[in-house]
Amino acid sequence: MLTDHQLTSLRTYLIKRKETIEQQLTNNDHFDLKRGHYHESMGELSSYDNHPADEGSALYEREKDIALNEHTEKELNDIRDALRAMDEGTYGICETCGREIPFERLKALPTATHCKEHSPDQNVSRQRPLEEGVLMPPYGKFDFDDQDAEVYDAEDAWQEVARWGTSETPQDMEIPTGDYNDVYPESEDRTGYVEDYENFTGNDIDGKNITVYPNDQHEKYEEALDDEGIMTTFGDLKPYEKDPYTEEELKKRNKRNQEQSKRE
Repeated sequence: MLTDHQLTSLRTYLIKRKETIEQQLTNNDHFDLKRGHYHESMGELSSYDNHPADEGSALYEREKDIALNEHTEKELNDIRDALRAMDEGTYGICETCGREIPFERLKALPTATHCKEHSPDQNVSRQRPLEEGVLMPPYGKFDFDDQDAEVYDAEDAWQEVARWGTSETPQDMEIPTGDYNDVYPESEDRTGYVEDYENFTGNDIDGKNITVYPNDQHEKYEEALDDEGIMTTFGDLKPYEKDPYTEEELKKRNKRNQEQSKRE
């Protein structure tokens, strides 16, 4: 049974909350719903000359105001019912089983009218979208499979969407990155191509006249090859090399030429 001190503290909280909500609804005209057409809440005399996209945004905001107003008014009505129950001496009694509602529950939810066991919000939906019943792998799987495959599966679909931005920032990563484009899983994976050089090479319709188009990917590719001291990522092609490919090899060749000149 609630003590006088507990009941007084709950009543004080409910009264203060009731006054706060009533003042809020008065100040914002029930989320501007006291006005007529929704363009009036934006200070517009008419929405005739507005862009359809602006109209859609305004309509969305109006719908949100309606939902917020209903939520706030429901809270206000629940508070009034709770205060009325206090006056009648029925506060803190479960409407279903007639047992006392623990003070801990009332402290967390002062407007509760049911005990935890008989709360109306007991059912938690376990249903999945009907579409998942007809989707077959790989598009039905949404876990990262850690497989190095070039097929486009659900994992790649998420990465494609994540490229446009997520709520994560570089500082949220276990190993902080230097760019927002690197915060999603396996951001280094290729999309739409297999080899890195496909980003800067091309040929004609007959597969001839191979051309290299200098760009940032080309520079990164050359830097990576220079670091490894090789000509390609699939093996060194020194037997076909006419000129040194890396600066290190160029220095070695010049040094050999100088030594050979001294001996001669």
